Amino acid sequence: MTAAESTATTVGEKLQIQGITEPTLLHYFQTLNAEKFEETAALFAQDGVIHPPFESGIVGRDEIIRYLQQEAQGVKAYPREGVVETLEGEQIQFQVTGKAQTSWCSVNVLWTFILNQEKEILYTRIKLLASPKELLNLRR
Repeated sequence: MTAAESTATTVGEKLQIQGITEPTLLHYFQTLNAEKFEETAALFAQDGVIHPPFESGIVGRDEIIRYLQQEAQGVKAYPREGVVETLEGEQIQFQVTGKAQTSWCSVNVLWTFILNQEKEILYTRIKLLASPKELLNLRR
């Protein structure tokens, strides 16, 4: 991650994502990067789902906390830009692109979020944007 990339998403200590102003999403990335996983999970609806790469959906706040504590230690998310779309039932979908950095790799990512009327996260999918060959090289 270069200095230019990191300043593209933070001004001072405040996270910015081009095209996204939704506080729930900004807080998601801030708490995730700070490893405050209970706060991250609290942003989800009670039966919210996170769908990480190479995993089936993890349902519910308690399970999301457990997953993040096991798998997200040391992971940093660098969202850059996003788009918003209104869905049926007054739900809002956000698609955010950026990078994820671990101790062993950096990869482009697409995060898809669906929020309910209460601005709780109903669903998040984390998709790695890499070629099949690149993905094979990422396997532990």
